Amino acid sequence: MIKKDAVFFGKMDKPTAQARIQGPCGDSMEFFLKIVRNKVRQVRCFTSGCGASKACAVETARMAQGKSLAGALLISPGKVIRTLKNVPEDHLHCAILSVSTLHRAIALYLMSGKKKIKVRG
Repeated sequence: MIKKDAVFFGKMDKPTAQARIQGPCGDSMEFFLKIVRNKVRQVRCFTSGCGASKACAVETARMAQGKSLAGALLISPGKVIRTLKNVPEDHLHCAILSVSTLHRAIALYLMSGKKKIKVRG
């Protein structure tokens, strides 16, 4: 992992939103978000999984940083895979796991009734 990526990797105290999912491979992934005025102001991720899981999680976090909630929900596994360019075929599920965990954190936040967003269509 590149040193600049360390800002996105690790756990967070008192997140506004968080989620954890365990993938079919056994890797678990967690996302922690600080949401202010409908924007992801800070995001951190954690996984004890393989290198591909860590790379996908960090890239997903980097993509979400500073985005509106609606913008963060537009992040896709395909976009993560295209950006990283070297995700092995047998680890494509790592991108799905990372994006799904981010989306789940946002969904749990929205469904908690803390905030409603307008999606332009």
